[in-house]
Amino acid sequence: DSWRTVTYREALDAARRIGQALLDRGLGAERPVAILSDNSVDHALLALGAMHVGVPVAPISPAYSLMSKDFGKLRYIAELIRPGLVWTSDPAKFAAALAAIGATPTPFASLLETAPTARVDEAFARIGPDTVAKILFTSGSTGTPKGVVNTHRMLCANQQMLVQSWPFVEDRPPVIVDWLPWNHTFGGNHNFNLVLRNGGTLYVDGGKPVPGLVETTAQNLKAIAPTMYFNVPRGFDLLLLFLESDAELRRSFFSRLDLVFYAGAALPQPLWDRIRRLAQAENAPGLALLSGWGSTETAPLATEVHFPTDRAGVIGLPVPGCEVKLVPSGDKLEARVRGANVTPGYYGRPDLTTEAFDEEGFYKIGDAVKFADPAEPAKGLLFDGRVA
Repeated sequence: DSWRTVTYREALDAARRIGQALLDRGLGAERPVAILSDNSVDHALLALGAMHVGVPVAPISPAYSLMSKDFGKLRYIAELIRPGLVWTSDPAKFAAALAAIGATPTPFASLLETAPTARVDEAFARIGPDTVAKILFTSGSTGTPKGVVNTHRMLCANQQMLVQSWPFVEDRPPVIVDWLPWNHTFGGNHNFNLVLRNGGTLYVDGGKPVPGLVETTAQNLKAIAPTMYFNVPRGFDLLLLFLESDAELRRSFFSRLDLVFYAGAALPQPLWDRIRRLAQAENAPGLALLSGWGSTETAPLATEVHFPTDRAGVIGLPVPGCEVKLVPSGDKLEARVRGANVTPGYYGRPDLTTEAFDEEGFYKIGDAVKFADPAEPAKGLLFDGRVA
């Protein structure tokens, strides 16, 4: 029934304290922090504290801890990164997972109680563009999870690319209500860093696009009117049922909304049309419906829509500083990406790193694209399936 709020000043103080606590425990570039829990204020502060002193943070999908029977993927990740600290917001809920990897949880209060010393500032000063900020694991749905190295260069460059595509975010600091998980690049990099980079406000939404939890999202959006809203197509599908039936929610949602952004999959045209109709009914006919494209390996933004579109499916054009090369592959065009936002490789897997790049240093993302209008490339690209 209330929000726990943290200001930027308070977050910086907490990050310095947490950073000192991690240094005192001997953590560093080779001993990362592993986070098993869902999004929360403490999760955010722990990640910021680790990155502040050059300790990589590895947020791991809670599904590997809560839905697995043998904890195979969790064990593999723990053996690969050998974390110096494992944290969960709920030790009882994650007890079996913690036992499976031989970890004991650290009380968050013990980190916050640590007084920072000059070591924190010295560690912060040593951070450079190639310092590892995060290790983000792919889903592993087709095999063993891969730990994608995310450097500070990738994350900072990608936000600069974003703001040059959407300069309005500097003029109107974003307010977002977001459920997208931070163990995934969309929520953890694109959205979290968008807010951080531009002095915005992030409300951590405890809902999810599943029956029984989407109701929480609807309640949160009724209380907090966002300026930007991000979701995956499944999330929009469920949320639209509430927007169409609840006039109070609809008024709040559209009252100061500048744009709606979808990614992760193509938005079906019928969903696009329903959002448009609702926006028009709430006197927001100019609402921008935008999308982008990329992957965990591209931090994630490689292309983005920054121009008016009249249909779903357009993924935009390469963001400034990012190159997209189109390579014929059968009857499709395979897209490959190069830029400051692209990963240097996979954690502890030089074999996978070598396979992932072509002879010109372009990352082989495995997706195909095509021009929305071959006669006018400036109208953007369309996602055209997988080639990998």
